[in-house]
Amino acid sequence: MTHPSHLAERIAKQIAPIIPSQSSILVGLSGGLDSVVLLRLLHELAPRFSWQLSALHVNHGISPKAGVWETFCSDLCSRYLIPLHIDHVDITPLRGQGIEAAARKLRHESFARQACDFIALAHHVDDQVETLLLQLLRGAGVRGAAAMATLSERDGSHRVLRPLLNCSRREIMDYAQKLGMQWVNDESNADEVYPRNYLRHRVLPMLEKAFPAYRDTLSRSTRHFAEASELLDEFAKLDGGESFEGNSLNVAVLRKLPPIRAKNLLRYFLHMQGAPLPRSTQLEEMLRQLFEARQDAALSVRYGDHQVRRFRDRVYVLPVSKIFDRNFVLPWHGEATLPWPPLSATVRFSRSTGVGLSWKKLRQAPLTLRIRSGFESLRPYPTGYRKSLTNLLQQFHVPPWHRERMPLLFCGDVLVCVVGIVMDADYLAVENEEGVLVSCE
Repeated sequence: MTHPSHLAERIAKQIAPIIPSQSSILVGLSGGLDSVVLLRLLHELAPRFSWQLSALHVNHGISPKAGVWETFCSDLCSRYLIPLHIDHVDITPLRGQGIEAAARKLRHESFARQACDFIALAHHVDDQVETLLLQLLRGAGVRGAAAMATLSERDGSHRVLRPLLNCSRREIMDYAQKLGMQWVNDESNADEVYPRNYLRHRVLPMLEKAFPAYRDTLSRSTRHFAEASELLDEFAKLDGGESFEGNSLNVAVLRKLPPIRAKNLLRYFLHMQGAPLPRSTQLEEMLRQLFEARQDAALSVRYGDHQVRRFRDRVYVLPVSKIFDRNFVLPWHGEATLPWPPLSATVRFSRSTGVGLSWKKLRQAPLTLRIRSGFESLRPYPTGYRKSLTNLLQQFHVPPWHRERMPLLFCGDVLVCVVGIVMDADYLAVENEEGVLVSCE
C-alpha cells in the first residue's frame, strides 16, 4: 500500500507548478470515495500553497438517499472548515436524454455558475480507461477517444483540474482505508444496466487477468488520440483561415475543401462553439444541406438539443430555442441588468455621457422591453426617414431566428432601441448629455 503522505506529495508535485498561489479551487463533492479523497488531499495541500478551497455538492434528487449524501457533505466540510455550496437541481425536464446525460448536463451548468479559478474533479485513471472504451463502443472519433487532461479549459472561463488522473481506483481506496475515512456509496454504481458499471464490474476484471497493465497501455492510447486531435485542429485552423467570423463560419470555404477536410473543419467549428459533436451521419447530412439547399432556404439541421443554421452563406450553431411568450413585456426601472428569457440572455444598461440614448427623453414615459409584433419602425439616422423594423433587420443582416426573440426597448409606445442593433435618432443623447447604452449578451 502507498503511504498516505506519499500520495499527497505525488499530487503536490503534479499540480503545484500549474496552480498559482492564492488561486480559488472549487471541489466537486458528491460524497463518494473519489471526491472525498480529493477534498482531503487538497485540504492538506492548500495551506502550503496558499490555495483558497471551497466545495460544491449538486443534489439531483434522484436517489432516495440524496438527502443523506447532502448532510454527509455538509458535515464533512464543516469539520474541515471548507465553505460548501449546495445546489438543488431538477432532472425531470431532461429525463428524455437519459439519467446519466441529464445529471451530467445539470452538474456542468451548476459548475458554470460558480465563481472560482479552478474546478477540481476526482477523475482517475480507471475513469479514463472506462471512458475510452465507452467512446470506442459508441463509434467515437479521435476527439471523443482523446484523454482527459490534468488541466483543461471549460466554457472559456473555468479551468478544470483533475489531480487524481494518474492514480488508480485501488490507490485511492488504499489511501482512504489507511486513514479510516468515511464516504457514501451510490447504489446506482452497482446497477449493471448502466454501460459504465457493466464495464467496471464485468469486463475490466476479466481484462485485467489477461492484460494486467491495461490501465497504463489504454491510458497511453488516450494520449495518442489527444495528440492526433490537436493535429486535426491545426489542420482545421489552416483550412478555415479567415473564414471564422464571430460565431459563424463561411460556407464557401467548406465547399472548396475535399470532403474529409470539410468534415474536419465543420467538426472543429462546432466544438469551438461549445456544441456537442454530431454523429458521422449527422455531420454528412449537415454538409449536404449546407451545400445543396437554395440560398434563400431557411436551413436548419437539428441534432440533440442543438441546431445548425445557414444565413447569408454562413453557418451557425445554436441551442434549440425554447418556446417563449410572444406577449412577454419586461418593465425597466433603472436596473443595471435584466434577464431576457426569449434568448436566454441578459440585457445590460450602462450610463454614459454624450452617447447612447438620452436619459432625459427616456424618463418621459414608462420604459419596457418587448418582443417584436411586426409593425414597429424607427428613424435610424438624424437626416433620414423612419424605416420599418423588418427593413432594418434585413439591412443589418440579423439572422431570421434571432429577429423574433430580440429585445426591443420602448419609451411608452415608441420604439427607441433595437437592443444591440440600432437606436432611434430622435432619442440619441447629445454632447455632454447623460446617456444610456443598452446591450444584450
